[in-house]
Amino acid sequence: MIVQAFTEPGEGVLIQPPVYHPFKRTIASWHRTVIENPLVERNGRYEIDFADLEEKARQAKVMFLCSPHNPVGRVWTEEELKRIGEICMRHDVLVVADEIHSDLVFAPHRHIPFASLDPVFAARSITCAAPSKTFNLAGLNTAYIIAEDDDLRRKYQSASARAAMAELNVFGVEAMIAAYNDGENWLDELLRYLAGNLDVMESFLQQNVPEVRMFRPEGTYLVWLDFRALGLSPKELDQFLIEEAHLGLNEGHLFGREGEGFQRMNIACPRALLEQGLHRLAKAVDARRKG
Repeated sequence: MIVQAFTEPGEGVLIQPPVYHPFKRTIASWHRTVIENPLVERNGRYEIDFADLEEKARQAKVMFLCSPHNPVGRVWTEEELKRIGEICMRHDVLVVADEIHSDLVFAPHRHIPFASLDPVFAARSITCAAPSKTFNLAGLNTAYIIAEDDDLRRKYQSASARAAMAELNVFGVEAMIAAYNDGENWLDELLRYLAGNLDVMESFLQQNVPEVRMFRPEGTYLVWLDFRALGLSPKELDQFLIEEAHLGLNEGHLFGREGEGFQRMNIACPRALLEQGLHRLAKAVDARRKG
């Protein structure tokens, strides 16, 4: 809806790959120009190339900011978000902050809503959110946007109404209210459990599958895994995981060419299931080592 409401065919929408792949697909499907500001990996952590962002922002009408970032798991700092905002304001770029994973952040990291940092940022941004990732309510269609500026909000509502997507269902509304009002203790327990899953996974890979490098997420329940040491092409890696390890992960190349050689794994599951998957991976890699 935002792509249709705030851009015209041929205009640029900026993304930061490797990133949630429907961004690129949606931009391209509406005949807008995909502008990429690839993240840069430094010492096992992804960072923003701000010099490149400054240059690319000159070509963009809108920026999709994934915060926390899916799939690399970064929780952007206040300094990083302010620099993004300053660049986008300087070039009159509307910031669309996808903050759907904002509740799923591991201490000591802290999610900072982009629009909260400056009234100017709030006036030139739209925040997208939902309880679906936190409380597993995706099937209830409870996504929402926050737009402080009346004109931005009206344009979005008009595009949404034209597509007959402007209404929620009663069951979804009540579920969202219940989750946000009464789900805090459950969420605290969930975060502790997810952190435990990450500990198990990190230790297991280091001890048993050192060829696979794990980027421990600062937020989200998604883990970005680097399989490049196995020396497989993207297609070979996909086949290896499915046919030899019997695992269904998200293929890294879907997130952009920067994701080639990587895979995304969801660890929001019972620990026994996670351990089963890790043992499958270790067995398959060991068999490959032995030829």
